Amino acid sequence: MTITRRTFGKLVLGAGTLAPYHFIRPAVAQPKPGDELVVGIWGGAQERIVKEHVEKPLVEKFGCKVSYVLGGTPERRARAYAERGRPSFDVIYLNIFESRQAVKDGVTQAPTDAVPQAANLYDIAKIGGYGVAFNPCTVVYDKRKASKPVTSWKDIWNPEWKGRIAWPSYPGAEGTAALLMAAKIWGGDEKNIGVAFEKIKELRPFAAIQGSQDQLFQMFDQGVADLSVEFGSFTRKYAETRNPNIEIANPVEGQAVAMNVACITTGSRNQKLAEEWINLHLSEPCMLAYAREIYYSPTVKDVTLPADLRAKLLVGEDVAKLVDFDWDTVTRNQAAWSSRFNREIAG
Repeated sequence: MTITRRTFGKLVLGAGTLAPYHFIRPAVAQPKPGDELVVGIWGGAQERIVKEHVEKPLVEKFGCKVSYVLGGTPERRARAYAERGRPSFDVIYLNIFESRQAVKDGVTQAPTDAVPQAANLYDIAKIGGYGVAFNPCTVVYDKRKASKPVTSWKDIWNPEWKGRIAWPSYPGAEGTAALLMAAKIWGGDEKNIGVAFEKIKELRPFAAIQGSQDQLFQMFDQGVADLSVEFGSFTRKYAETRNPNIEIANPVEGQAVAMNVACITTGSRNQKLAEEWINLHLSEPCMLAYAREIYYSPTVKDVTLPADLRAKLLVGEDVAKLVDFDWDTVTRNQAAWSSRFNREIAG
């Protein structure tokens, strides 16, 4: 999986000043047969997809080698920071928050037009690197237990869900999305988070505080809870393979943005290969494979999606509605908010 709430809690988040999209191509050496590109990425389906749709054509074109640093985001990020300016790998995959901060900290490079497909990226995917997949958080629920479809984040506060909500833990990707969206829809924001805490307290008692996707899906299976906040893509896969009663809401206020980002490390010894790698990742075959296999939405506008698949993804206006946040403020307050969550919500 891309990022769990447990993983998210270990991250040092931050957006900082949004890095601009650059149009200057640096002079780089051309790849030679035998050159080795080192890629830090998540395992599982994502590793399998890039091996087929990125590594294979890259090796065929340049005669190069590709090796991988697999595992969780915190370890990958810590290694990149420790090796700043003298990286052992060339391409590192981070989440939206880390990628912005990494550019600001000089660990990775801002995007440039040396990657041709970058011109087709949605604007939000041109910040902090090259966005390769949208995986936003939203309200998910058992449609059998709903008197009407959930169309707004505010619907969580409908009395019919009392005692049936599995609220996501904080800090965590889903818990952060839930907290920040609660603030926004009830008149607050990242700088006035107290609104969210007071509104969330109104929802108690919860069926549970859930700490992972597997835990939540087991709760749905067993009827312990009927509503939560989760990654829409993972939930759709779960609904289609295990529980067809689960619905993924598309609230009028928008879904909370989450995105995987491919970044080229500062000081990469294989700059051209890294750019070619990312360009292949942004190509239609790879984007379609992500969409078909794990319902990650494309970050480029030039992908032709079949109608049945398009209905399950975020494209066009849905992408424009994704809700982004002031991650500098979130980072500064994470420890205090975590303490408050444990005391006032989970306690």
